[in-house]
Amino acid sequence: MKFALGQINPTLGDFAGNGQLIETALRQAEQAQADVLVLPELALCGYPPRDLLGRPAFIDACDRALADLAAKVGRTAVIVGIVERLPDAPWGRPLANSAAFLSEGRVEAVGRKRLLPTYDVFDEDRYFQPGNTPMVVPFRGRRLGISICEDAWNDSAFWQQRRYPIDPLEELVAAGADILINLSASPFGVQKRQQRVDMLANSARRLQRPLVFVNQVGGHDDVIFDGASLVLNAQGQVLARAEEHATDLITAVVTEAGDVADGQLRARGNEVASLYNALVLGTRDYARRCGFRTALLGLSGGIDSAVVACIAAEALGPENVFAVALPSRYSSTGARDDASALAANLGLQFSEIPIEAPFAAFLGTLAPHFEGRAPDVTEENLQARIRGNLLMALSNKFGHLLLTTGNKSEVAVGYCTLYGDMCGGLAVISDVFKLSVYELAKHINRNGPIIPPSTIEKPPSAELRPDQKDEDSLPPYAVLDPLLRMHLEEDMDADALVQAGFAPKLVGDILRLVRLAEYKRWQMPPGLKVSAKAFGTGRRFPIAQGFRDSPKG
Repeated sequence: MKFALGQINPTLGDFAGNGQLIETALRQAEQAQADVLVLPELALCGYPPRDLLGRPAFIDACDRALADLAAKVGRTAVIVGIVERLPDAPWGRPLANSAAFLSEGRVEAVGRKRLLPTYDVFDEDRYFQPGNTPMVVPFRGRRLGISICEDAWNDSAFWQQRRYPIDPLEELVAAGADILINLSASPFGVQKRQQRVDMLANSARRLQRPLVFVNQVGGHDDVIFDGASLVLNAQGQVLARAEEHATDLITAVVTEAGDVADGQLRARGNEVASLYNALVLGTRDYARRCGFRTALLGLSGGIDSAVVACIAAEALGPENVFAVALPSRYSSTGARDDASALAANLGLQFSEIPIEAPFAAFLGTLAPHFEGRAPDVTEENLQARIRGNLLMALSNKFGHLLLTTGNKSEVAVGYCTLYGDMCGGLAVISDVFKLSVYELAKHINRNGPIIPPSTIEKPPSAELRPDQKDEDSLPPYAVLDPLLRMHLEEDMDADALVQAGFAPKLVGDILRLVRLAEYKRWQMPPGLKVSAKAFGTGRRFPIAQGFRDSPKG
């Protein structure tokens, strides 16, 4: 049986546009003489629709889109993710996250997602009823076992601790499925990238069934979907793979013996390249889906703004990126030169707006009220807020999307200024630790210097006071980043961090900074999620709380 994997990039609620993407994929599948076109989870409406599911007009549009698509399906069958209306639901979630099997102009079968995730960015139990029976569809002599995303994430032989009492893939095999098919909207994560492949391979090998996995691609608000759809044989070997971070359609033949023939196997880059491409995709889709054609950022001459500028230039085109240097009395000549050189290397629209005059005016206005008090972080924050105001004014006047440039290390410990450098519409690298920012810079420069070498080599500094360095206030990033990663992404508490080798005082100080900065993070713009746990919709810590996690003794 020949499968076409339609790895599309749907837009939430754009039923006409999504329908066109699906129809294009269907025509390509027909030309390839595929028996079945498999599309992602909720492909008709886009994933995740969230509270749009509470709008009756949205559900009506879902129904119409399914009817329109079914009428266009001929010999090549289509398996597509849909919102299913449940008019007889006994309690208050009259919808299901379902898969529809379409053939010869009709909806032949519908099956529901069994496992509804309610962790990290997922909140499906809020909207959907779970299915309770496996979906096995006889078709052209084969029995297709159809599952949806999370249904494949509960393999008892892969996970040490499972979230659910059932394994839907096992139940599909028990019900007679000889080919497993999974429709997904599985978000990107650096650590998850290989883990997902290993998990699917383990399931295919354990159950002795070929497995077709089709994933959505594209950015939706803070979540990025990487595609990388797969076909694995019954021994768990990946024999077909679609592009990562790009739309694609590939085909593969699943034989009666459970092997995979004639599969297209796209090349896959390394981890840093994948991270960079994910950030480009997320930035591009966020901008275009929010109606922005141009972007703006403050270019300081530092590593963070340099990397964000490169991402923006690739996402939107350098001619559509406006970079502004905003030097103060503390800005070094080297930083100003680096900002100008980077803009020239990328071909950005570049200008410089010194902030000395407004800064001096603020200081003069506040002098009578600050009399007798030495300069401190207040004066540093004034500079950041002046810059934020100027950038927001340019954004308002010209309609640019303002990108913030703070990294995860800074955002975690509050080394950022609310209503200052946190101003903007998208926090591009807020889920990228500082050391990974340097890795991204090296990737960007892999074929020659785009980011000036001095930007990468100099000690990081906010340049808000004379001779300031990040390490004046923070431990070296080689120490800070691993500690933060273990705490934020692995949920290691204070005692566990001490047992891992970190000094008790350091652990107590850093965890205190993380807790105190929560109010800032609630007010920052959406940030692109690329890790196991990002600041945003998947992390829900209270601001006002009395729990103090400090090392014992």
